[in-house]
Amino acid sequence: MRPIAGSIVALVTPMLEDGSIDYAGLRKLIDWHIAEGTNCLGVVGTTGESPTVSIEENCEVIRVSVEHAKGRIPIMAGTGSNSTAQTLRLSRAVDRLGVVAFLIVTPYYNKPTQEGMRRHFSAVADAVTRPLILYNVPGRTGVDLKPDTVIKLAGHPNIKGIKEATGELNRVQVLRDACGPGFSLLSGDDATCCEFMLQGGNGVISVTANVAAAGMRRLCDAARARKRADAERIDSTLQPLHRDLFCESNPIPVKWAVQQMGLIGPGIRLPLTSLAPQFHAVVLDAMTAAGVRVAVA
Repeated sequence: MRPIAGSIVALVTPMLEDGSIDYAGLRKLIDWHIAEGTNCLGVVGTTGESPTVSIEENCEVIRVSVEHAKGRIPIMAGTGSNSTAQTLRLSRAVDRLGVVAFLIVTPYYNKPTQEGMRRHFSAVADAVTRPLILYNVPGRTGVDLKPDTVIKLAGHPNIKGIKEATGELNRVQVLRDACGPGFSLLSGDDATCCEFMLQGGNGVISVTANVAAAGMRRLCDAARARKRADAERIDSTLQPLHRDLFCESNPIPVKWAVQQMGLIGPGIRLPLTSLAPQFHAVVLDAMTAAGVRVAVA
């Protein structure tokens, strides 16, 4: 397969006010991202509230996304957990649905060793037909998938890339040299994704793309073409969003922002809560800086 690349949105999961999943809203979001030029949808990841989505809901969100997309945009499915058995169960259930890849997070909370993570990812890659994208986000999981371990895993024929969310740009060239051009290097850190791509990364799995989808597509196109001046100019308008969409825990601010655009309702699941009022103006100012139109008064 060709490397997964470009602007990949870490899609929010639309919910109704009672916290139930809004499938009509999901279909609306998919159509909007296609119109805005997003390259790929990453569904039921961290930004999609995967910790509080049941296995049955996880499968249904992925099924509806693939069905509604109808091949117009590829779907990357988040199926990772801190249990290898549960990750296998969910990934096998989704394998037949036509996703382009699985996004599998490093096991969180139980803090496995590097060898434990190597075995975890290898077991899942052995069990499914669709390729795996590794997801390294130490700030959330408490464990860091080291470059040496990534390099070992890249030798598996069914492991095709990594979402690297450490923000450590010195890893890009190391991984590119060792893993080869066919291995997708995807930033998981919006604030540094421009430089990540300029240094050889293939794209970004982005929170900001939920709000500024067209802008993130333009940024990715320029950075991947090594047009540094253009990429940095576009990125400068997006930096306030990169920063302020994390003024509270993700996805609290981004769900509120997408709601202000009239694209989703107010639903979010405990233990997450709605964006605190003192941050409303902060996020609105960042949206304005990025040229994002607000639909909600």
